[in-house]
Amino acid sequence: MPLLVRSEPYRDLDRFLQQLLVDPTRRVTAMGMPMDAYRKEDQFLLQFDLPSVSADSIELTVDNNTLTVKAERQAPALADGVEALVAERPHGTFTRHILLGEELDTNHIDASYSEGVLTLTIPVAEAAKPRRIEVRHDSEKVAIGV
Repeated sequence: MPLLVRSEPYRDLDRFLQQLLVDPTRRVTAMGMPMDAYRKEDQFLLQFDLPSVSADSIELTVDNNTLTVKAERQAPALADGVEALVAERPHGTFTRHILLGEELDTNHIDASYSEGVLTLTIPVAEAAKPRRIEVRHDSEKVAIGV
């Protein structure tokens, strides 16, 4: 069965440190973006929450079965005389790495972005799909030579 492996052991620590150490006026972070993963027949669907991100800032790469999703959310432009009182929405560069199983066809990933949600569709490779193997009848015996 094709696998999606989630391997980000330091993600929670990174999120905690961001809350303690980051300058709230400039929040360039490496913390991951929320993701859901689904299997639908012979494909996997990944959905990432990227609200207020421009589609032009989203970058997807695959290298040695590691999918990297990178996106940038711009800080809001404040008019002269406007002071931010609360700034909880993070902005800056967000990166997420997903290790994909060998059974997935990384050459045919489809990506779409709508209403702040990035959806990736990754098909299962043909070689990894279940297939039927024909059984010959006794009349088709194969000679084994020694």
